[in-house]
Amino acid sequence: MRLIKLIFIFLVIILGALSAYAVLFDKTYLFKAAYYNFSAIDDYTIFENNTVAKAKEVKTWPLASEYNKQAYPDSLNNLLEDLRTVGVLMIKNDSILFEKYWDGYSDSSLSGSFSVAKSITSILIGAAIKEGKIQSIEQSVGDFIPAFAVGDKAAVKIKDLLTMSSGTDWNESYWNPLAVTAEAYYGADLNKTATALKMINQPGTLHKYKSGDTQLLGLILEKVTGKKLSEYAAEKLWQPLGATHDALWSTDGSNGNTKAFCCFNTNARDFARIGKFMLDSGKINGVPVIDSTYWKQSITACKIKDEKGLACNYYGFQWWLDPQHSEIFYARGILGQYIIVIPSKKIVIVRLAHKASKERVQTVPREVRALINWGLNS
Repeated sequence: MRLIKLIFIFLVIILGALSAYAVLFDKTYLFKAAYYNFSAIDDYTIFENNTVAKAKEVKTWPLASEYNKQAYPDSLNNLLEDLRTVGVLMIKNDSILFEKYWDGYSDSSLSGSFSVAKSITSILIGAAIKEGKIQSIEQSVGDFIPAFAVGDKAAVKIKDLLTMSSGTDWNESYWNPLAVTAEAYYGADLNKTATALKMINQPGTLHKYKSGDTQLLGLILEKVTGKKLSEYAAEKLWQPLGATHDALWSTDGSNGNTKAFCCFNTNARDFARIGKFMLDSGKINGVPVIDSTYWKQSITACKIKDEKGLACNYYGFQWWLDPQHSEIFYARGILGQYIIVIPSKKIVIVRLAHKASKERVQTVPREVRALINWGLNS
């Protein structure tokens, strides 16, 4: 009994110390992080959200004549089920060729995208450039964000954010509750979190994946458009694309900052519209939303040296690339959310899930490689 009592007292002291630390050092987001523990695809239910309004005239995907008769290998199905997939969808020639859902999900179920939102944010930067709200990718971040107008930060350009080469000290750790990524995800002041960074590298010299770079892009977009990202996304993408459901874009609080680096929530069929948009070279019904040059740069390897000292051949402007197939690109979320585009086959594949494989094949997750092979053989 004495040992149990000592252990209890020790735990109380530790919890008390952690609570005091959180309050004294303005880290109260830790309470929320501790309560919810790990991120999940339905986290939109624990956050405030802005609505990305659907189109007044929705456009439903037609079903292909071979709908759900497509060859679907058992090995792929087993892999997807092992990784707790909730939905997989293949669009070919603008029609649904195959779709399957698990775990009670359907073609209209909301699901979190995590970093797939980065690719959407990149598209919106391209739209703002085309509208003249941003001069070009060479424009200084400091023209929009005062914290980046002085000192070493003044050298950061929009293209450095797009290619994840800003040179800031953002720590992209998903398992450390004290890391800035957890603060961005659960915290209540994204503006402060994203701008209170230090420079540790010269901009444009080191590709290092950082959600903070995307968040800065989001702050720029809301500054230049005078609109929430949800409003701008609805105007430039969601409504022109004919989305059938409202999407939700999570924020850091009521009327707060949009989580540009994550947390765009919709269903598989509407996610596929983003893939279709990129398959169509950034056009909707033949009308460019982003310039062809920006579209091409988005899906071209940035070639900036990465942490292994190699020229990055797997990342463009917030889009991932397949080093084995130079034409193929995809959006990617941490729990296995993907929008994969295979231009030569006119195919878009969406996969939503609770889990991603840790195995990589030339930077490409195992299940993405399997989905790409499936698409190439379709």
